[in-house]
Amino acid sequence: MIKKKSRAIVRQDKHKRIRNKISGTAEMPRLAVFRSNNHMYAQIIDDTVGNTLASASTLDKEVSKGLDKTNNVDAAKKLGEVMAKRALDKNIKTVVFDRGGFIYAGKIQAFADSAREAGLEF
Repeated sequence: MIKKKSRAIVRQDKHKRIRNKISGTAEMPRLAVFRSNNHMYAQIIDDTVGNTLASASTLDKEVSKGLDKTNNVDAAKKLGEVMAKRALDKNIKTVVFDRGGFIYAGKIQAFADSAREAGLEF
């Protein structure tokens, strides 16, 4: 009998493969995205020293204000705008995008597109 891997295990395996190929530096940090069933989280990370340079999530009042739900495409767009604003405030213009093993569609794509429109380059 063949056992099927859970979706979470498959995503974690994809994320490990992605992380073997990309890494954030001081000049070009990594923009990591994670989405749970209820919220989305984003961090800009310098992997050479292991510091988080900027972060945002749908738990923040600035992001969740005016939203009905925190787990839909509209929330992802708002999170992308806020994340780009916080990055640009710290003079971070270019990043490496780490989708966290999630498929580049839906909320992840909406987040990335809104961050690009707000001024981040990746």
